[in-house]
This record gives sequence, C-alpha cells and structure tokens, in this order.
Amino acid sequence: MTESTQVALLDYLSRHYVTLKQRLVRRLGSAELAGDALHDTWLRVNGSEELEPVRNPGAYLVRMAVNLAVDIRRRHSRLLSGDDIDALLQEFADPTPDPAHAAEIQSDMEALRELLDRMPERRRAAALLVHAEGVTQKEAARRLGVSLRTVEYELQRVHARVNAYLATGNGEK
Repeated sequence: MTESTQVALLDYLSRHYVTLKQRLVRRLGSAELAGDALHDTWLRVNGSEELEPVRNPGAYLVRMAVNLAVDIRRRHSRLLSGDDIDALLQEFADPTPDPAHAAEIQSDMEALRELLDRMPERRRAAALLVHAEGVTQKEAARRLGVSLRTVEYELQRVHARVNAYLATGNGEK
C-alpha cells in the first residue's frame, strides 16, 4: 500500500467512523460486531504495505470490514461456551478418589461396620436387607418373619444410631 493510500484510508475511516459503523450495523445486525470489524479494519489498513490507490474509500472499507466480520464470526463459532467446557471437564474427571479420600472412605466404612456389629441381630439384618441389598421394607419383614411395623421400628433405631454417630464422630451415645 502506498503511504498516501494508507493515510487516505485511515483519514477517511476516522472522519466517517460513525457513518461506516451504521452501514455495518445494518449489514451485520450487531453493533458490537460492527465495532470489532471496524477496529480490525483500522489495524489491517495501518499494517498493510502494498495497495494501489482506492477510488471509493467508503465502499472499500465497508467491504473489508464485512470480510473481517465474517472471519470474527467464524473464530467465535469455534470457541466453546463455559457450559460446554464444564461438561467436557465432567466427562474427563477421574471418578476414582485420590488416595487420601479413598482412605477416608475406607475408614468410614469400617466404622459403620463396627457400629452395625454392635447392634442387635434383627436390627442389623433389617438395615442390611433394606440398605445394602435394596429390598423393600415389606420384603425384609417377610424374610425376617416379623411385621412391617417391626422392620420400620428397627430401621428408625438404626437411623437414629447412625445419625448420633455422625453427629458425635465416635458412635457413642
């Protein structure tokens, strides 16, 4: 670009910025995109070195800005949103707990086993049937040969004991 053409285009752009932006907003449908495109146009003209004289600087600059806006849209369409990034991170998250967390889980499970072992047999059996094996309370009552009300009572006692254990951290009540 000859220096005089470059200066002329930059001068035209600065003097007619508002008009150029309005034309771009109508063509692109976005004031933000029009502003970005005009900024990129200024950078492109300012950094250009080879160009023949331009007969219609307004049309030339608008055409250049529209082309740059298309490039901007393409660039943005390739970017991921924050939600997309979060979803990808969840897919790649390691489901295996770290060693410290695994040891903590193991310790909690051992404490729960000890707590269950200190409970009466029928209470422990009701808890294991319902919570470990996933059977209904009605089925647990049938298997244990007791009433449904008895299973409900035993589970209430188990839950109360576990809640007390969790509240105090040692299982003693």
